[in-house]
Amino acid sequence: MASDLIASSEIERLLRLEHSDPHSILGAHPGPEGVTIRAWRPGANEIAVVEDGAKPRPMLQRNGDGLFEILIENRKEVFPYKLRVEYPNGVVTTIHDPYRFLPTIGELDQLLWNQGRHERIHEKLGAHVCELDGIKGVAFGVWAPNARRVSVVGDFNDWDGRLDMMRVLGSSGIWEMFIPELEPGTNYKFEILTADNQLTLKADPFATATEKPPATASRIFQSTYHFGDNEWMESREHREMLNSPLSIYEVHLGSWRRVPEEHNRWLSYREIAPLLADYVNEMGFTHVEFLPVMEHPFSGSWGYQVTGYFAPSARWGTPDDFRYLVDHLHQRGIGVILDWVPAHFPTDSFALARFDGTALYEHLDPRKGHHPDWDTYIFNYGREEVRNFLIASALHWLQDYHVDGLRVDAVASMLYLDYGRKEGEWLPNAYGGRENLEAVTFLKSLNELTYGRAPGSITIAEESTSWPGVSKPTYLGGLGFGFKWDMGWMHDTLNYFARDPIHRRYHHHELTFGFLYAWSENFILPLSHDEVVHGKASLLAKMPGDRWQQFANLRSLYAYMWARPGKKMLFMGGEFGQWREWNHDESLDWHLTQYDEHRQLQALVRDLNRIYRAEPALWEADNDPAGFHFIDADNSDENVIAFMRIPKNGARRIICVCNFSPVVRDDYRIGVPVPGNYQELLNTDSQWYGGSNVGNRGSVEAEAIPRHGFDYSLRLTLPPLAVTWFAVP
Repeated sequence: MASDLIASSEIERLLRLEHSDPHSILGAHPGPEGVTIRAWRPGANEIAVVEDGAKPRPMLQRNGDGLFEILIENRKEVFPYKLRVEYPNGVVTTIHDPYRFLPTIGELDQLLWNQGRHERIHEKLGAHVCELDGIKGVAFGVWAPNARRVSVVGDFNDWDGRLDMMRVLGSSGIWEMFIPELEPGTNYKFEILTADNQLTLKADPFATATEKPPATASRIFQSTYHFGDNEWMESREHREMLNSPLSIYEVHLGSWRRVPEEHNRWLSYREIAPLLADYVNEMGFTHVEFLPVMEHPFSGSWGYQVTGYFAPSARWGTPDDFRYLVDHLHQRGIGVILDWVPAHFPTDSFALARFDGTALYEHLDPRKGHHPDWDTYIFNYGREEVRNFLIASALHWLQDYHVDGLRVDAVASMLYLDYGRKEGEWLPNAYGGRENLEAVTFLKSLNELTYGRAPGSITIAEESTSWPGVSKPTYLGGLGFGFKWDMGWMHDTLNYFARDPIHRRYHHHELTFGFLYAWSENFILPLSHDEVVHGKASLLAKMPGDRWQQFANLRSLYAYMWARPGKKMLFMGGEFGQWREWNHDESLDWHLTQYDEHRQLQALVRDLNRIYRAEPALWEADNDPAGFHFIDADNSDENVIAFMRIPKNGARRIICVCNFSPVVRDDYRIGVPVPGNYQELLNTDSQWYGGSNVGNRGSVEAEAIPRHGFDYSLRLTLPPLAVTWFAVP
């Protein structure tokens, strides 16, 4: 028999489900006497080879375990055939033999992956609908170098790991298999036999779609979507965001709006698209930033415990539904930024954790591989394949979903080996320092590749320390991010505004200190979701005083923020003054906008964005000290500061005057650079915004009275707890 050419030990390994290359035994194998075909179908009663134009050829069962074989004499090459399988219960099925197909992952793909240089590895690993030898099916690939055996299991084979065992490709650690006639929408996982003989079911790390949580299976998906945002994408390539207006509306998709009359259900990607686009355009924001949409098992993590780095969450629809959302926003002139989490991943057993029974994606030593603050695993940035995995994920969102930027979460935790750890709980680097050199290398590569492969996109670091050059180019020694969140400004400013005005004079430095480093990075001023949860109170509820003063304080905070150097970001609900902390399980309190004070605050934010986008002085020179001039920085006793924003191109300058006390200040004089009539562009105390309507009647004439180093000055009435903007003539 032809099977005699195969060592019995190989057959035994196959039957024990421990073989790393079942294709070497199963399928069609040419030989001197003809082509030998073997099939293993546990529980089958009969199997026959079916070839077009010929009668079915019954196969012989080698033993009682379901291993069948046949020698087709006088055939020199592998030919198309099917297997007709009959079971004792009378069920008969005819299938294409998955073991007769050549590998779908080439040697170059394997080499680039192991070297960490395969930017499109997600097109090879994972599950991909394709056609081989004229047969439609799905090509599977997974990296599990320490596994003893890997099988594809799913709805199509009753989750039986004996039926579709994969082969490992050389020393690459990649397991591969083509399974004919599988259709999109099929659920699957990988069944892995670890080196210590443990059996585990794992979701596909490269899956582009998943079951809806709490179910955890991966899902075969083939996109049929055609983007209509060519105009946006072409213009994006030439857009320089450092010198452009950037006003970001931060959104959690599951709680922006819900449908209360339908059991508080989520809006889908497609349902939310026109509603969000209408609202963002009405409010004047330039971009939307979504809390992570990547698949995550626990809604309470807000998306920051990612298990699917290539799949948008099935909670809100399909991957093409998410493409529709991005496309729709682009066609309405709105950019899209995604929060992305390469700092850590959850310990859930179905996902990346101990993927092949070893610390594959994470670092083995818990002093480098386990995050004590979040009880999560930390990626092993020193491993080429792990860096490749993360970079491919980033490029996937930027290229395949047309996303305009990534806000990288928890960068500080990546940079420092002792982050969140006590003495003795961390390992120093090769030079004895606390810097994670492998993570630094990864972040630099990430930024170089994303800016190179997705022109016009941006990367943003959530980084809370004084690490130098976070947003400087790598060729100048920086990490290469486009922007960095100014966490110091956020903490100092919120601390200042939370104080009763009578005490603010003693904390004036909390307003002015940030200007000492304001141009050391390309900053975004963030009032994010993190500031309105976990007992911190909403932005409005943080403000001191009675109800009127709370609204006045918040209005002045926003106007000060929009005038200050740095791009803007505001979390949803802050624009209309939500009283409650954000709750991810409930919709925002949109009913509040029926009340004047909330609707008027909303109108202020809308006008801030409108004026901001129209005035280059407020954004064109954000990163240049020459774009800013302090007029009055030291009046702590009266809680007043005044400064001027200066554009690059000769457009008009803007003066911002802030009175953070509840006292009207008459005859307040500030120096100005030129004579003429100074138009009052904005007054947060206007009656239109719910204020007391104290102001300067729309404009003020400069007088030839020197002040603050200028030859001219304005005599102003400063409204209480208010900010006014003036245009320099």
